[in-house]
Amino acid sequence: MSQHEHADSFFTPDTGGAAADRFPVPSELVRAATALVRRHPRLCALRRIGLSRAGRPLHLLSVGHADAAVLVVAGAHANEPAGGPAVRRLAERVVADPALRARTSWHFLLCADPDGARLHRMRAPGSLLEYHRRFYRPRGAEQPEWSPSYVPPDRLPPETLALTGVLDELRPYLQVSLHGTDLGGSWVQVTRDIPGLAEPFAKSAAELRIPVEAGPSDAVGWPVSGPGVHVMPEPGAGTPFPSVPEDVRHSTWHHIHRYGGRTAVVEVPLWASDRVTDLTPHPDPAAALRASAHRLRTHTRAVTRVLTTALPHLPHPPGPLTRSARWILDLSPALADDWEHLPSQNATAAYVSGMEAFGRRLPLRAAGMLLRELTRHHPPSATTLESLVTHWSHDFTTRFTPRWVPLEAQTEHQTRTTLAAAIHTPRP
Repeated sequence: MSQHEHADSFFTPDTGGAAADRFPVPSELVRAATALVRRHPRLCALRRIGLSRAGRPLHLLSVGHADAAVLVVAGAHANEPAGGPAVRRLAERVVADPALRARTSWHFLLCADPDGARLHRMRAPGSLLEYHRRFYRPRGAEQPEWSPSYVPPDRLPPETLALTGVLDELRPYLQVSLHGTDLGGSWVQVTRDIPGLAEPFAKSAAELRIPVEAGPSDAVGWPVSGPGVHVMPEPGAGTPFPSVPEDVRHSTWHHIHRYGGRTAVVEVPLWASDRVTDLTPHPDPAAALRASAHRLRTHTRAVTRVLTTALPHLPHPPGPLTRSARWILDLSPALADDWEHLPSQNATAAYVSGMEAFGRRLPLRAAGMLLRELTRHHPPSATTLESLVTHWSHDFTTRFTPRWVPLEAQTEHQTRTTLAAAIHTPRP
């Protein structure tokens, strides 16, 4: 099956899984938004704000007419699908509750990367092995929110231009970007602090049995305003990962600052692991970080060897799966070097576990994407890679004992956190 021949979906449902755990595809979200507009034509509007690189439309659903605006972005990362049903639920709640739109208009970007959504496939609940065998996430330069950190303004993808164009038009006081992680817990990143957000966030997570991640690798060294709420560093602050070209201050999350607003990034896991909540001091964090760095180097070399053998058999120019895998493989060795200089004094078990999970998932993602490509173009190399993906996914599962977070819980947690952020964010 070609990577463009399967259905337009975030995943293909597993017939053995719960029917409720089916993420809606982008086209279903558009149909739901269209139906909402038909039922409430004076309150709601749906419009196309741009086209993807492959010509797929990007849709914005608006509810309410107040000048003060909130923008909610779903589908910025193809492998993080919970934001789609969350924006649908949010829109329906805003329509049903006049108090939510009395002073605020709500705007929902239904899917920021529809091209990527077609390439990530997954069974649900499924397993980490199935997840990585169907994985896709574009390289940094092709991600709508992150591309400004990688490429100059004249080379930004149309998805990014559509998103920044909406920000320039609406000038919202708050942008909420709905994200997720494969395994771990939930946390929030904010470009500026949102006082009072931590309490409703933590309450929601507890009620829905979603762990709050205590040491996410995305927020190493960042200030914490409350459990699970991490404030992005000010301009000029150092980074714990010098080798990573991403600079959050160049992302679309910071674009809103020119209008006095701020962004909250809500992360929710597909699979929960209690290892990321353990706040007890780790007995030897420096050794554990060195071990994670060594594993990352070793696994990266193993995938690179397979790619080198198969490269003459792959299409030129490389397709999106190969481009993204090579990006991860090129980045990982230097990232492993960074880890050996990370602060480890008084480090918690949660922090060390978060870094370990990060190091395990990177080569797994590269291997999973290459496996899909090599299955079509060079089956002998695919056999070797299949063995690696299977073995590493098993080790990941054994180490972190993940449990599936029902879609209902993922969606409800993102919905509650978004509403709490809108309530607690100071208006300019």
